[in-house]
Amino acid sequence: MEFTVRRCRPELVAPAKPTPCELKPLSDIDRQEGLRFQVPFIMLYRHDPSMEGTDPVGIIRKALAEALVYYYPLAGRLREGGDRKLMVDCTAEGVLFIEADADVTLDQFGDLLHPPFPCFHELLHHLPASQSIINSPLLLIQVTRLKCGGFIMAVGLNHVVSDGPGLLQFLKALSEIAKGASQPSILPVWQRELLTARNPPRVTSIHHEDDKKDSYINHQFHPIFMSVPPQNIVQRSFFVRPSQIAALRRQLPNHLARSSSFQVLAACLWRCRTIALQPPPEVEVSLMFIVGVRSLLKPPSGYYGNCFLYPAVVSPAGKLMNNHFGYALEVMRKGKAAVDVEHVQSLVDVKVAKGRPLHTMVRSFLALDMTHAGFKDVDVGWGKAVYGGVAHGQCTAVPELTCNFVSSENSKGERFIVMPISLPALAMEVFVREFNEMLISGPQGPSVNAPGIMSSL
Repeated sequence: MEFTVRRCRPELVAPAKPTPCELKPLSDIDRQEGLRFQVPFIMLYRHDPSMEGTDPVGIIRKALAEALVYYYPLAGRLREGGDRKLMVDCTAEGVLFIEADADVTLDQFGDLLHPPFPCFHELLHHLPASQSIINSPLLLIQVTRLKCGGFIMAVGLNHVVSDGPGLLQFLKALSEIAKGASQPSILPVWQRELLTARNPPRVTSIHHEDDKKDSYINHQFHPIFMSVPPQNIVQRSFFVRPSQIAALRRQLPNHLARSSSFQVLAACLWRCRTIALQPPPEVEVSLMFIVGVRSLLKPPSGYYGNCFLYPAVVSPAGKLMNNHFGYALEVMRKGKAAVDVEHVQSLVDVKVAKGRPLHTMVRSFLALDMTHAGFKDVDVGWGKAVYGGVAHGQCTAVPELTCNFVSSENSKGERFIVMPISLPALAMEVFVREFNEMLISGPQGPSVNAPGIMSSL
C-alpha cells in the first residue's frame, strides 16, 4: 500500500504561557543507556459527523500548547553533564509539530489495524534536526488528515524523559484540554530524585540482564543474525485469538494456567524461537520482559518518568528446547516474582555502579506487553481511536530481538493479540511449524483457526 502525504513546514509549539526556566534532573532509571532512542506511537481516528467543519490539526495544536504549560519540561531539551548524566533544560523551546494531509482513507489501512503501518515514515516525518537525543525536541507530533474525514496522530517520544504510561498521561491531559477542560485532571509530578541509586550503591540481587560484557551496541546479539544478510531477515505478524490462548492454557497445570495471556504466549515464543535458531544446547539463552514498578515504588500520582525494568530470566538452550513450554513459563513467573522493592533498588544501583551499561542482548529475546497500553482511549473530541499504540512491532534499538505484543480488533468485534517476529528466512520456517504444532497439541485436541501469517517484510 502506497499513498502520498503533503506536509506543511514543521513548527515548534511552545507552552501557551510563561513557564519556569530551570534544570531538572532525571532519575537513574531515565538515564539508562538503553533508553536513549525515540519510540513511535500512533492513533487512528474515524470521521465523526458531529465534528464536521472542525479541524483536528488546529484543536490538537492549541491543546498541545496549553498542556505544555503544565508539562513544561517536555518543551525543553536534554543536556548531558559529567559522567554522561542527563538532565532536562526547561527552555520552553517547544515540541516539534507537523500538519499534513494524505490521499488515503482509513478503510484502506485494512479491517484489522496493527503494526507495522505502511509508509509510517510519511505519517511521522523525522527531520534530521530531530534525530539526536541531546539538544533536540523531546516530542514530535504529526497530525495527518485523511480523505475520509478521519485523521492520524503520530507521536515520537524521546524515551529518556518518559515511559509509555507517562506519555499516555500527557496525551490524556492534552485530550482533556482539547475538549474544553481548563487544566488536566491529573497534574504532572516530576520528582525524579525518587528513583536514584544509593550512595554508595549496593547490589543485593542477581541481574542477568547486566551480567555479561557483550551488548547490542556492537551487534553481538546473536551469532546467527550476524552471519545473515539483512535482506534474508523476514518479519511476520502472528494473530492469536482468545480461543487459541485457552487451548494453550489447557496444556498447563492449574498453577500455571492462571498466568496472563502475555506470559503464556511469551513462554511459547521464547521456546519456539530458540528451537528455530538452534543455539548449542549447553549455552544460556535469556528472555527479557517489562515489569512496571509503579505499584512497588508508589511514586506520587502524576509521576510521568520511566518506571519499569527489564528483568531477564535464563535457561540452558537444550533444557528450553526439550521441555514443554510450561517449563519456560515457570522460569518466567519465578523471575517476575523476584522483582520487589529491594530488587528494583539493586538494579538502579548496579546500573550506576557499572556506568549505566546497555542490557545484555546476546542470545536474548525481549517480549513487551503493549496489549493494555491504553493509547486507544486518547479522545481529542472525535471519540476513541480505532487503533492506539506502538507504530512498529519492534520499536526498540534492537528490532530483530524484540516482539511487541499489541491488541487489535476487526469490524466484527473479533479480538486478537498480534505478535510480530523477525528471524532469518530458514529459521522462520521452523518457528512457524513449531508454533503451529504447539497451538494444535494438548489433551483437548486441535484448536481452531491456527495463527495466520498476516503480514511480512
